[in-house]
Amino acid sequence: MSNKNIPEDGPGYNRRRFIENAGKTIIASGIIGASLNNDAEAQTPAGTGSKKTSDAIKVELPPIHAPSEKQDKWPAISPPAKRVGYALVGLGNLTLAELLPAFAECKYSKVVALVSGSPDKAKKVAEQYGIAEKNIYNYQNYDSISKNPEIDAVYIVLPNSMHKEYTIRAAKAGKHVLCEKPMANSSAEAQEMIDACKKAGKKLMIAYRIQYEPHNRLAMQWTREKKFGQVKVINSINVQNSGAPPQWRLDKELAGGGSLPDIGLYCSNTNRFLLGEEPHTVLASMYSTPNDPRFKEVEETVMFQMFFPSGAVANNLCSYGVHDSKHYRCYADNGGWFGLDPAFAYHGLKMEVSQTQGDIEMKQNPSKGEKNQFALEIDHFSECVMDNKTPYTPGEEGLQDHKVLEAIYESAKTGKPVKLERIEKLDAFRGSPPTES
Repeated sequence: MSNKNIPEDGPGYNRRRFIENAGKTIIASGIIGASLNNDAEAQTPAGTGSKKTSDAIKVELPPIHAPSEKQDKWPAISPPAKRVGYALVGLGNLTLAELLPAFAECKYSKVVALVSGSPDKAKKVAEQYGIAEKNIYNYQNYDSISKNPEIDAVYIVLPNSMHKEYTIRAAKAGKHVLCEKPMANSSAEAQEMIDACKKAGKKLMIAYRIQYEPHNRLAMQWTREKKFGQVKVINSINVQNSGAPPQWRLDKELAGGGSLPDIGLYCSNTNRFLLGEEPHTVLASMYSTPNDPRFKEVEETVMFQMFFPSGAVANNLCSYGVHDSKHYRCYADNGGWFGLDPAFAYHGLKMEVSQTQGDIEMKQNPSKGEKNQFALEIDHFSECVMDNKTPYTPGEEGLQDHKVLEAIYESAKTGKPVKLERIEKLDAFRGSPPTES
């Protein structure tokens, strides 16, 4: 267990409550948890059973638009009893503002349980979303989810330092795991999570929503197909202006670092996703404003370059100390560039393309329409659980990101380039691609 309370109640966290509860928490998660885990191992772990994506129901309607126009699409949707049941672990901002509403747009997924350290809040949320009170858990009795057949998977939405513990406990309880990024606080922790899920025979996916979002997937397709020629340079920026402490993202023990693992990870992971390649070298520098209380423990700004086998170079900037901006551009060698601005936000992503034909430059904003990124990633994991497929962004994808981040930190510390293992295979760590909707 971490020696800090789980700060799911907003930007701050209550140290006094942790001290008051630390003893009973350790006892519960150690002695009681071990007993429950033994019970779970003695049983057949709860799974989806007969749930399959082929059970989804599709309604057919005649077209109302001319053949030249964009047509309406009516997805196949599983009935509630056939959907994968999730326990949401952590009721902070992301869960309340994004995840719970996203389940309303899911085709194969439903929320059946909550895990929270705040009983009053959990009860209110359960009432809001029609979740049975018996399916509310806390961090002490978390392991008893093993006895609940309604729960097929957990979605871990906790501070980074908590990811390893609650992933391992979920795997031992016989549940599949969808975990928020960054996967953990280190590559060593990430490997432990992978090993635990493999030992339990459970799937592990890291919630890289960008890799499921339609516009980003189109940018990936254009990169791979060389639509505008060979992409040689990617410029990626993800910056925001962090509020004052206390908040867990400014606490190194809870967050593992500052802007780099939180928002710089989007740059690193998206570069890898677009190219399908793994960097063989990184070069980085880091800066924090002196005497700014926000950056007493974690870094403010990181600038880093990634060098890929194809010759592509990615220039990246992440920061906690400037006005919000999130965008990237892919520069190709045959008269065009493309990207997204904004690129990494939860909503409102906008694609931009510039192409030269003779002495004319044409700029466009192609759109595939907005889709809920969280619903897309959750449903992909549910499809993998139901049809026994490897997720597109499995634990190994998260592990590779940690190796890259650790190399970036080392380069920033030494001021020298850092080499990584050279990997020539494309999409070396990704599993089954998501169903294009």
